[in-house]
Amino acid sequence: MDVAVLGATGDVGRQVCTQLVERRVLPTSSRLQLVGRAGGSSARATHGLRADLVDAYDEHAPLIDVALAPEDVVADVVVVCAGVTAPPRAGASTDRTRLAAENHAVFDAYARALAVHGSGNEVVVVVSNPVELGVAVMARALGRHRVIGMGAWLDTLRFRREIAVSLGLRRHRIGGFVAGQHGSDLVPLWSTVRVSGLDRAERRRAIDALRRGRTLATFGAEIADAQTRLLALAAEDIGAAFDLIDSWPPDLRAVARPWMTHQSGAKTAAGTASATVDLVDTLLDGREIVVAGQVLLDGEVSVGGTALDGVLGVPVVLGPEGWTRALLDEPAPDEAELLVRCRDRIDASLAPWGLGRAGVGA
Repeated sequence: MDVAVLGATGDVGRQVCTQLVERRVLPTSSRLQLVGRAGGSSARATHGLRADLVDAYDEHAPLIDVALAPEDVVADVVVVCAGVTAPPRAGASTDRTRLAAENHAVFDAYARALAVHGSGNEVVVVVSNPVELGVAVMARALGRHRVIGMGAWLDTLRFRREIAVSLGLRRHRIGGFVAGQHGSDLVPLWSTVRVSGLDRAERRRAIDALRRGRTLATFGAEIADAQTRLLALAAEDIGAAFDLIDSWPPDLRAVARPWMTHQSGAKTAAGTASATVDLVDTLLDGREIVVAGQVLLDGEVSVGGTALDGVLGVPVVLGPEGWTRALLDEPAPDEAELLVRCRDRIDASLAPWGLGRAGVGA
């Protein structure tokens, strides 16, 4: 099976390509298509990236080629890393409205090209932000079950890691999911957390200790306060800012740590790419697993008596043909309330393009 990476020479795209080859996700008989833009630096860099990957991994590299136009994209799995990103610098905030305005055209161009020139079976993994907009655009053109955004899976892995660190365990012993919108509007589903080796009573005591009596009713305010405190501290001592994050509960750390990483001037490309490659690996090897991802729902799950439709991050079953089922038992009341509010905010953000619940068909 073949993979195409749109925006292959960007920070995340380059990491995705490198990890696909380095982790041997693609056999030598498969094809990795590096997709850039015709003309200018992107075209040159895409050809250069191909040469670099072949040079580094010649013994086990797949077939690698270059495409420089949306209509030339041909693959079983298409990874969308194209578009602009927020600049990593101290004090900068991610303006999702601006990102949406600039990246909508990118999403739309590739979605239209795949709809016309594709096989009709491609599965699309959206990495570029806003993830929810990319999912809505691609799902409208290609069908909603063939499109998944990786943001909720990345947030889930971060959440699991922070819980594992607090308990002195490895991440693979922690279950549980993050839902909602990728970024500061994520919804940590504490009700889904499981810890290998702990029975129900032990797990409940451990989770209660980690949450410190808090509920998600104050989560948004905690995030805003954390960002204010971190910016002030980082201006004097960036190391102290990261130390402060270590003192917070796991769900708050899962938001604050990557945010502070971006504010530091570094980027989160390696972690983002690793989570993306996890999903690609699943799509290619024929198995089905439960992950979290942004998808276009049509009432597959309900919370608090409200059927969820529209784009939202939820746990789903992912397999070779895309996602097949959304799996979300009735969450805790504070989680349900936050999920509905998050769905409504996403819906409002998609409305300018006619992609809200009133404008997107199944």
